[in-house]
Amino acid sequence: MIYTNSDGGARGNPGPGAIGAIVREDDKILTKYQGTVGRRVTNNVAEYEGLIKALKLASKFTDKEVTCILDSELIVKQLLGEYRVKNKRLLELFQKVQKLQDNFEKIVYKHAPREDKYQKIVDGLLNEQLDKEFPHTYKKNRYK
Repeated sequence: MIYTNSDGGARGNPGPGAIGAIVREDDKILTKYQGTVGRRVTNNVAEYEGLIKALKLASKFTDKEVTCILDSELIVKQLLGEYRVKNKRLLELFQKVQKLQDNFEKIVYKHAPREDKYQKIVDGLLNEQLDKEFPHTYKKNRYK
């Protein structure tokens, strides 16, 4: 079974944003990614961007079933149809995710707490990227 874990964050909200993503087969990490997504984005935009990157990466490993795990309850509920997407920018990203779903036979979206060991990995990736690209935004007491 292929899983993705993704995370996105912005320091300042809005502010500089980055993402972290991993694709794994059960407990074996197949690939990792970290990158910036803009100088002035919101946390929710960064979360969607992280998922989009994770889906693109996952498509290199399978076209069958993928389980996407995020720590953003809002994004998961939007993807499951429990919440409407009202924000115009988020709607554009939501639609990108819908198109990427066509690359797979089945997608499952799950919420995981930030304490999940894989969510900690992707959180670390995005914070490392923010520290590197935007060192003036370093947060001493950020989540670890």
